Amino acid sequence: MGRAIKFDRDEAIVWVMNEIWRSGFTALSVKAVSEKLGITRSSFYHAFESREALFLEAMNHYFQISPLLKLSTFAESNSALTLLTQVFKETCKQRTDDGQHRGCLAVNSVSELVGVNDSLSSFMANMVNENINGFEALLTYSIHQGELAKSTDTRHLALALQNTLIGLNTMSKVITNEQELWNAIKVILIALNVYRE
Repeated sequence: MGRAIKFDRDEAIVWVMNEIWRSGFTALSVKAVSEKLGITRSSFYHAFESREALFLEAMNHYFQISPLLKLSTFAESNSALTLLTQVFKETCKQRTDDGQHRGCLAVNSVSELVGVNDSLSSFMANMVNENINGFEALLTYSIHQGELAKSTDTRHLALALQNTLIGLNTMSKVITNEQELWNAIKVILIALNVYRE
C-alpha cells in the first residue's frame, strides 16, 4: 500500500492557479508541483490524474472568483445592463488591484493554449463561446425588459462585448491605473449603447 497523500488540496489548487496565472500552463511541471506539495510524481498522478486535469481544476476555481460570475444572475437584477456595467467596472478594479499585473488567467490561457494544446484547446474555446452566449442571453433579456431596442443585433453585440473583455484583460497588464482603464472601457460601453449607471 502506498503512502497517504498529505497536502491541502484546496491550497494546492490555489497555488497551481497562481503559478499558471504567473507563468502559463506550459511552464508548470509535474516535478515543480510535486516538490511544492512534498509528494512524489506517482502521488501527483494519483491525486490529480494529469497536468491537464489539474489545470481544469485550477481554472474552475478561478471562474468562482471572477466578477463575470455575477452576470449569470442578470434575470434577478432590476437592470441587466447596469449589472453588465458594474461587472466591467469590477473587472477593471480586480485587474488593477493585482500588483503583479497578470491580466486574466482565462484570457492568458486562451492565448497560450487554443490551437496549440490538443487536450485543452477545446475547453478554452468553449469557455469563450459560453461567455459570448452568456452576453447574448443578457442582451436578449435587456430587449425584453425594454433596455435595448428590439432591432438590436444581440449576437454581434455579444461578440463586441467579449472582444472588449479580452482587450480589457490584456490591456490591464500595461494600463495599471484603475480610473484610466475604466474610462477606456466606459467609452466602449457607451459607444455600444450598453452603459448604464
